[in-house]
Amino acid sequence: MQGINILVVEDESIVAKDIQQSLKKLGYNVVGVSSTAEQAIEKATELKPELVLMDIMLKGELSGIDAAMEIRSKLDIPVVFLTAYADSATLNKAKETEPFGYIIKPFKEIDLHTSIEMALYKHKKESQVRKERDFLYSIIENMEGNGIIFIKSNSKLVKLKTSDIFFIEALKDYVTINTKTARYTIHSTMKDIQAKLPQNEFIRVHRSFIVRVDKIGSIDFPNLVLEEDKKVIPIGGSYKEELYQKLKLI
Repeated sequence: MQGINILVVEDESIVAKDIQQSLKKLGYNVVGVSSTAEQAIEKATELKPELVLMDIMLKGELSGIDAAMEIRSKLDIPVVFLTAYADSATLNKAKETEPFGYIIKPFKEIDLHTSIEMALYKHKKESQVRKERDFLYSIIENMEGNGIIFIKSNSKLVKLKTSDIFFIEALKDYVTINTKTARYTIHSTMKDIQAKLPQNEFIRVHRSFIVRVDKIGSIDFPNLVLEEDKKVIPIGGSYKEELYQKLKLI
């Protein structure tokens, strides 16, 4: 907690002072206070705080949601929203900024402390996952062309031949890379994985599936069956034509 720098964005001066006092009492360092979205963006850019407490409803042309979206996209600083009310339309718009928490006013110090610590922890973990993913992708890029990629499994890197991959499946924020004898789960997206695989060897046949072309045993639309393991995989309607074009039909 010590040394954590926080920017407070609140257009009610009395409320802003109360928040500052609570934060200082909890041991946080308030590096600045802004009353408008424009000021918040400027100070966040200048001061680089570790977290921003942002009132959703601010006076002026831009809202706290607008400021949070700018800060999140350009500075990668976690934002926790402060709000006295939360109607559905406002919450739905706020979700788009991927905030790290909400605090309903009036709030207790324990609520403030809990929300801040959870936001900082979540942001730290997301940063770690992103660094690991970027590291793995850099390895993949360096290995491109020789049919080998590295997969992180149980905190270690495992070398994998692309020729051993049968299919890749999407599972929310993760994808699973499946071989005949093993299954590896990594934090990524299908779009990113597809871009890293040899385009002449793999094809996306469904929004949730990528298959290795030479592992396809048979096709009976709307499904295909992989050879050896006999895994049945659905073929999405929008992917059918591309699949048939890639296959050598007689």
